[in-house]
Formats: sequence, structure tokens, C-alpha cells
Amino acid sequence: MSSINNFLGDTVWRVIIKLLIASLLLGIVLATLGLSPRDIYQRAFDLIQSIWDMGFDAVLRFGDYIMLGAAIVVPIFIVLRLMKMRG
Repeated sequence: MSSINNFLGDTVWRVIIKLLIASLLLGIVLATLGLSPRDIYQRAFDLIQSIWDMGFDAVLRFGDYIMLGAAIVVPIFIVLRLMKMRG
């Protein structure tokens, strides 16, 4: 298997076909919900702009969110890994 196929997990053409099918299905769902690519990009830009406008306070809040989530995620991860080692 070539390095590109190894990276992609399949042949290039099969990955392209899978991505096209997934994009088509997701596009249908998003269009049904009334969303457009412009809406998604605009919301992402607005998010980045609001984070930029908040300055370093946003960075500190981001760290707080990571710590809050890690308080739940890390113990669950450790328990799952220990259970897998026993099994």
C-alpha cells in the first residue's frame, strides 16, 4: 500500500467517491434545514471575529472549558483503558 493510500485509509478514487457521496447526503440535509455554505462560513467567521474581539479573556475561558471537560473525559478514558486491559 502506498503512503498516500495508507494515509487516506483506502485508494484515492474510493476516498474521493466516499467523500462525494457523504458531501451530497450532508448537503441535502443542510439544504433541508435551510442552510447554505455561505451561512456556515459566515457563522465560522463571526465566531473567530468574536473570539478575536474578546482578546485574551477568550483564551483564558478556552482553557477553563478544556479543564472542565477534561475533569470528565480523562477519568472516563482511564476507566475504559483499564477495562480494556482486564478484558
